[in-house]
Amino acid sequence: MKRPFATSVWCDGNWYVSQCLEVDITSQGETEEEAPASLKEALELHFEPPQATRPPRVRMIEVEVGAA
Repeated sequence: MKRPFATSVWCDGNWYVSQCLEVDITSQGETEEEAPASLKEALELHFEPPQATRPPRVRMIEVEVGAA
């Protein structure tokens, strides 16, 4: 199934950056055409079903929040 995604492309130094506006994924390329192509690949990988070879290790961490 194909689905369209809106993207924004801009130049940042020597690189072109392409950002998906619906999903928090960004990629880059050396040309204005390469950046969205790289973003397309990143989005395809993001939506690919996971294929774990072994169960992931889940850990808990503690973070100090609201301390002044």
